[in-house]
Parts: sequence; structure tokens; C-alpha cells
Amino acid sequence: MLDPVGSDARGPVIIVFLGFIAVSVLWLVALAAEQGDHPERLYIADRSLSPVFNGFAMAGEQISVVTLLATSGTIALFGYDGFAVAIDGVITLGVLLLLAQKIRNSGRYTLGGLFSLRASGPGPRIAAAVVTLVITIPILMVQLRTAGISVALLIGLSTDEAQVVCTVLMGCLVAFFASVADLRGTSFVHVVKVPITLVTLAVITLLALRKFAWDPGSLLSAAEEKSLAPDEYLSPGLWAHSAGLGPFNTISAHIALILGTAVMPHLILRIGASRTGRSARRSMSIAAGLVGAFVLLLITTGFAAAAVVGSRDIGAVDAYGQSSPILLASGVLRDGSAARVVLITVMACVAFLAVLTAVTSVTFAAAVSFAHDAFARAKRLHTGTREVWALRLAVVILCAVGLSLSAATHRYPVEFLVTFSLSVAASCIFPVLIYSFFWRRFNRRGLLWSVYGGLLLCIIITLFSPTVSGTEYALWPEVSFNWYPLHTPVLISVPAAFFLGWLGSIVSPGNSELDFRHVEYRILTGKEVGPRVIDPKQ
Repeated sequence: MLDPVGSDARGPVIIVFLGFIAVSVLWLVALAAEQGDHPERLYIADRSLSPVFNGFAMAGEQISVVTLLATSGTIALFGYDGFAVAIDGVITLGVLLLLAQKIRNSGRYTLGGLFSLRASGPGPRIAAAVVTLVITIPILMVQLRTAGISVALLIGLSTDEAQVVCTVLMGCLVAFFASVADLRGTSFVHVVKVPITLVTLAVITLLALRKFAWDPGSLLSAAEEKSLAPDEYLSPGLWAHSAGLGPFNTISAHIALILGTAVMPHLILRIGASRTGRSARRSMSIAAGLVGAFVLLLITTGFAAAAVVGSRDIGAVDAYGQSSPILLASGVLRDGSAARVVLITVMACVAFLAVLTAVTSVTFAAAVSFAHDAFARAKRLHTGTREVWALRLAVVILCAVGLSLSAATHRYPVEFLVTFSLSVAASCIFPVLIYSFFWRRFNRRGLLWSVYGGLLLCIIITLFSPTVSGTEYALWPEVSFNWYPLHTPVLISVPAAFFLGWLGSIVSPGNSELDFRHVEYRILTGKEVGPRVIDPKQ
């Protein structure tokens, strides 16, 4: 098994890494001590985040453990296909930029609140809670698994058993962070993470270029030569998940990634923390620039890992290349040097920050949805300590479920669950937001048909896709019931969700146009019109 750290450097690396974790714990505990029992202060920081601060935090949301480790690993192993996936991160923010001002002006910051813009009653909020749960649990599973692999590699124990133990330990630590967090606290961590990540990736990239006499062409040629398939490395189709049926698999994967990521619940929550709709747009513009720089560095890091370490050695550690940044950090400097120890340690700390912030943000947003949309309304509580306690309890339960499933499925290839979650978001949230903001006849029946129809199609199509059976990378490769040939369901589920939303709305009795005029004025100006008043806690 490849050991990127080495016995001489492992002691200092582990000591500094544990010290970094301890400082992070103390910092978040100090931030938690300043919290009150006002839910909106915890959920959206009283809508007080400045455009620049929130822009950095929004960029930090995009630097998750999946993008940092899995995407760079995909580039290192599969070249062009991984490069195309990385570019989607910038396009995602472009889509969100079109919706950000409307989301903020609506006054809503949870899926339940947004779903109830055009529909009354508990049904839309229940649908939002179901969708939030289906999106959150798979993402928690995969991110905690990735964290366990990285930590096990850092301490030199890359066996399956060691990875499971590290996954459990990291999961417990992250559960603690998430249980004491609020939006302002996680925003501070995001803001710190962004420059540290960019500088670290830039340093690693420059050190890799130095090994090739500062010639990017030589680095790319070396990456191609050391890849698993030199003749196919810089062409589309090497990655099995994008191969087959011409461009349809690739198009489907890009749609899921772009549309799904743009409407994730934790990003909607962060938009709600902006002061105004215009400041939300400005935050998104700042985030787009920062994420563009991150994606560029991520691409160069992936190719540099293939050139310096080699795709075969990266794949020998884990099949999805999630260890490639740490392997690259250990390979750009000579063994035994103090600089090498520092670089590996910093890269490990960056990976830890990515795990901490990503899992905390996803879990916190889901818990806010349940506490605000389910518990508070069921108990008629919109403020106070009990709703905050419900939030903390929801965080612990979500982390416990995600961690248990992650440990139980550690030996199975469950990375497709991230794509499944994004497909659910693209199919169940994106159509509803588009109809809610732009179509005057959209109503309750159309919303419920769109959400539940899109969700049902995502589950059924994914179950009968090549990611579950019939292929070497499937969940159950020994059986075959994959009658649907694509790896993501969005080419069917997204158009179907739009159709169901339209059909349900036109067959529903009643006129929703008067209500739409109020909503339209609100999302354009951020102000209410007429005698109708929207609860500010929504």
C-alpha cells in the first residue's frame, strides 16, 4: 500500500493536525457561547451578512470534501472527464445568480417556505421535508466516507477496517461541530477556508510545475503518459460513468450537477442570510470569481497528481482517487524535508476544513428545515428555546443516521448517491422554483405533483440504472436489472417534473393569478403589497 506521509513525517503531521482540530473545537465553542435562543439569529444570522463576507462564505460552500478530493481524483484518474465535471462548479453559480435575488426577496429561506409561496396548507412543507431528507442523508454518507479514507491515509492505515474507524471518529467530531454551530459561525469557518485552500493548491501546483522545469506542456504530457489509458486520457469517455450512448450520459451528468447543486437547501439558506436581494446578487458574483479560481487550481492539481504520482499509484490507494491531493503534496518535495511535513500537514488541515464545513452546512440546513417548517409549526412555536433544542436534536439524529449508513456501506461503491441527491434536487426543487417565480397559474396541486412525481421517477430510474446493477462499478455488479442505460435520471425526471407541475396546475380548480401578483411584486422588490402580510419568520 502506498504511504504518502512516511514514518519520519507521520508523528509531526498527526500532532499538528490534532492541534488544528483542537483549536477549531475551541473556536466553535467560543462562537456557540455567544448564541442566544432566537431561531433566526441561528438560522440566517438576522440577515446581517455583508455581500463580501457572504460571497466568501458562498464560495466556501462550493469547496466541499467531494469537490476538493473526489473531483481532483477524477481528473487525476480520468483526465478530460474529470475536467468537464470541475467546470460545472462555475456554471452552477451562474444558474444560482439568476435565482438569488428572487429567493432573497421572497423572504423565505427554507424549502418549506419557498414551496408555500404559491401553495397553502401543510402539504407543501411536508413535501419539502421529504425532499430535504432524501437529499441530505446520501450526501452525508459519501462525505463522511471520503473523510474517513483521507484520515486513514494520513495516519498510514489504509485498510478497510481503519477507514471505517476513522469514518466513525470523524463523524462523531463533525456531529459535535454541527450541533453547536449557527450560520454565522459556519460562515466564519468558510471565510477562513477559502484563502487557505486557494493558497495551498497554488503552492502545490507551483511545486509540481517546478519538477517539470515550469513547463505546463511537459506536466500534461507526463500526466498522459502515467495515466491508466494514455491514448484516451485527454479525450471524453475514459470515465465509465460518462461512457456509452454517445453524449447522453455526459449531458445527463452535467444537468444533474449544475441544476441540482444550484438549488441545494444549504445554499438557499445562505442566500436568505443576505441583507437584500441586491446584496445576494453581489455575493453570488463574488463567489463566482472565487470559485472560478478554485476550479482552475483544482484542475491543475488533478493533472499534476497524475503527472507526479501516477494514476496507477493513486488508484491503488482508493479506486476513486480521493487521496490524490495528499499524495501530490507528499510527492512534490523530497523525503525528510521540513517543508514536506508542513505541506502535507496544511493539505490535511484543508481537507479537514472541507469535511467540517461541508457536512456541517448540509446537516444544519436540513435541521433548520425540520425545526422551522415542521416542529415550530406543529407546536405553534416560532421563537424560543424549544425550537433551538429541536434544531440541535435534528442535527444529532441526521448525523447519527448518516454516520451509521456510511459505516455500514463502507465496502460498497456508494459514490453514485451524490449524483442521486443532485438529481433529486434538480427534479424536485428547480422546477418548483421556476414555476413559483415565473408562472402565474402554478398552484398547490401542480407543486405536489411536480415534487412527488420527480422524486418517484428519480428513485425508480436510479434503481434500474447501471450504477446499481450490471456493471463492474455498480452497487451489485453480480446481478443485472439495469434496463435504463444512463447513470442519472434527469433527462427524464426533470422534464417530467415540469410537465407534472403544468398538468397539475391546469386541472386544478381555482384561480392563483391574484396570489401570483403579490408574489411577483415581492420577489421583484423585496416588499409586500396590499393588505396581505407574509410572516417574517417564513
